[in-house]
Amino acid sequence: MRNLKLVLAYDGSEFSGWQIQPDAATVQGTLASAIGRLTGEKVLPQGSGRTDTGVHALAQVASFTTESPIPAQNLTKALNDILPPSIRVQEVTEAPPEFHARKSARAKTYRYRMLRIPICPPFLARYVWHYPYPLDENAMRRAAGLVVGEHDFTSFAAVDQELSGEQEDVSKVRRIFCSTWEQDGEEFIYTVRGSGFLHHMVRNLVGTFLLVGKGTLSPDDITRILEARNRSSAGATAPANGLSLVNVEY
Repeated sequence: MRNLKLVLAYDGSEFSGWQIQPDAATVQGTLASAIGRLTGEKVLPQGSGRTDTGVHALAQVASFTTESPIPAQNLTKALNDILPPSIRVQEVTEAPPEFHARKSARAKTYRYRMLRIPICPPFLARYVWHYPYPLDENAMRRAAGLVVGEHDFTSFAAVDQELSGEQEDVSKVRRIFCSTWEQDGEEFIYTVRGSGFLHHMVRNLVGTFLLVGKGTLSPDDITRILEARNRSSAGATAPANGLSLVNVEY
């Protein structure tokens, strides 16, 4: 048996998230079907995490085992010939037997793009949250820094308690290494790097930082919200289309 590691990029707009579902198009299901056509095997590739409906990836990582002798380089081309244009396999490499896309991951980086101009160009609409209204961006920067470190993120986890597949445990404690807002042309971009993320965690952080920008909350309220460990203490979930998984570290 060979253990293969895939790096994928995808536009999540037309998929019901990563995880395979009955009667719904998903990234995992589409990839599994393409692998099956090439190898003749029934394979379910494991991703580094489950991106939600409408969330994108620049470098999602997946792994699966196979008895197929197809060389990794040939598999990259063959998969891209079968997959829809919205999913691209960037590379396929041989991995050690113990490698697992999710369990072996040590850190992940997500990016959330907010477009600040009055009119959103149609070719950007799938990839940004268009928010042209006034915001105190400096306050949002200060608020973002307050989640760095190890915290219980219950207040920022989806109420359904579902994990995003980053770590299958009941603990809501995660370590955030970097959390910043930066201006990039007409976009205000949130970048967060952490040991793992709960279901909707990044989008709930963005929605709460927005309340800080609007003046509904102060930056210091972020610490209070973390300590409350109650989802109702935080802001609404930001739209999915502005979010992308940028990098997975091993």
